[in-house]
Amino acid sequence: MTLPYYDVDVRPILREGGEPFSAIMAAVEALSPGQSLRLLATFKPIPLFHVLGNLGFEPAAREIGNGDWEVIFTPADQQPDPVAPEPAPAVDRTPASETWPSPVVELDNRDLEPPEPLVRTLEGVEALSPGQTLVALLPREPIFLLEELQARGHLWRGALEPDGHYRVVIRRG
Repeated sequence: MTLPYYDVDVRPILREGGEPFSAIMAAVEALSPGQSLRLLATFKPIPLFHVLGNLGFEPAAREIGNGDWEVIFTPADQQPDPVAPEPAPAVDRTPASETWPSPVVELDNRDLEPPEPLVRTLEGVEALSPGQTLVALLPREPIFLLEELQARGHLWRGALEPDGHYRVVIRRG
């Protein structure tokens, strides 16, 4: 017997500038064994593919119009217990003695609405060659970005600036 999808519509949260990650993870925890999650979002949530992939889900995404997306996360054969991942520490992940090359790209993402700072920064990092660096200026501490960077094997150095924005230097792994 196939269970109905567990529906989560995070479009209102995103349109209000909020972060829907906790609502999504609460929905994952509420799933019955073998049940799929249907997510509605205002963008294709590629970073979430990796997060839920680590929990045993496979995504199938399609644009449904007006820039909105539907993503069905289907459990793989052996799904682990869905638990929110530990947040990545917002610290320097490189040895203090290590020197880095000058950044080849600087992204000013301070005036973008979520999730665009995260998406734009990840796209910028993926365009780099291994070992190259980029600087991203962000509206706040990028907890979800740092988790993604760690998962993808990249290094970073970051700090809160005096003006309240967060500056992160990322070296592609």
